[in-house]
Amino acid sequence: MNNKKFIGSRLTTARKYRGLGITDLSRLVGISKQSLSLYEKNENVPPHENVVLLSRALQFPYEFFVSEDKYETITSNTYFRSQASVTKKDRLAQSIKLEYVAKMYEVFLKYVDFPYINLPSVDFKGSDKVDEYDSEGVLQEIEKVSNYVREYWELGEGPIENLQYILEKNGIIVTGFEGVNQKIDAFSQRIINVNNTSRYIIAVALGTKPEVRLRFDMAHELGHILLHTWEEKTDDIQKDEFNGIEKQANMFASAFLLPKNSFGKDVSLYPTDLEYYKYLKKKWKVSIQAMMYRAHQLNIITTNQFQYMMRRVSKNGWRTHEPGDVPGTINDTIFQGAIDILFANGYLDAKLLIKEFNQKGIVLWPKEIEELLHLKEGSLIMKDNVVSIVKLRSSTNE
Repeated sequence: MNNKKFIGSRLTTARKYRGLGITDLSRLVGISKQSLSLYEKNENVPPHENVVLLSRALQFPYEFFVSEDKYETITSNTYFRSQASVTKKDRLAQSIKLEYVAKMYEVFLKYVDFPYINLPSVDFKGSDKVDEYDSEGVLQEIEKVSNYVREYWELGEGPIENLQYILEKNGIIVTGFEGVNQKIDAFSQRIINVNNTSRYIIAVALGTKPEVRLRFDMAHELGHILLHTWEEKTDDIQKDEFNGIEKQANMFASAFLLPKNSFGKDVSLYPTDLEYYKYLKKKWKVSIQAMMYRAHQLNIITTNQFQYMMRRVSKNGWRTHEPGDVPGTINDTIFQGAIDILFANGYLDAKLLIKEFNQKGIVLWPKEIEELLHLKEGSLIMKDNVVSIVKLRSSTNE
């Protein structure tokens, strides 16, 4: 093992990364919970064959368990757009994945300049009373914030064509994860590097969700970034307060994607006509139900009208699949752009980049890295430079 030794905390990280408790892992590998606990606490060193078992079961390279984490960036709270029934283990697994995205981001900074963080300074007071988190006064405050963000980023009042690009252009890292618990829509995290500079990462859960849903998810996470504190962990927040914070992020997403003046004029033409909402969906790239909610929020339709329209939406089977839905994905990320530039100009290749990651303790399979950074499949396939032993004849007459 070249003087390397097993590091118990790496087993803890790998287990939580996969969303497993010690009991789950014990059943999976056939090693007692007591032994696993001793391994994680560095009170016992597992034999080689057990490390191999753990490596295979957790789908981490063997070297991961004997490599030190040399990463110095600090990650803080993670906000999740998810249902309350999502387990703490599921949330923790996604948080750890975001930490590895942050680590790899720091490695890339050695070679490339990513866009600097360019967020407007927002003074959001909200309310100290949980039952007033979505009050009319809070809504008006959020309206002002969303308008200010559009003005600050020079977005105008029309539909936002490419929200991912806008976020990345202004220094927010965006990626997408496949295979996430379906009850989790998106999540965001703040990272603080050694220079005490804050960055934010937004990850959207990819799968069967339509494009309009992903856009709303990104806007929702932007709401958290701008409106809410990153000092207190969400697990420490009371359920009622958490639900109120989620409502505020939704209110921001609605106001940001559907500005009061411009969208209000559009929807006011035929505010109760569901066929008209199909047209608006193509223009604003927001779901029919979100636009109905916004129209009600702006008092363009009454509560009775909104409820009647929602019943029609349910009767038409649109609650989960609306007309005009197209499969959702995200564009190439800034990580794909960085790799393309570095590889094309000969600064790095897949093998050297993986080596750079390993030296920082980021010891993951290339396929796992591709998924975390939302890279094109095969971007990190490592190829050896093989000199051909077959040569052309110097003359065809010989």
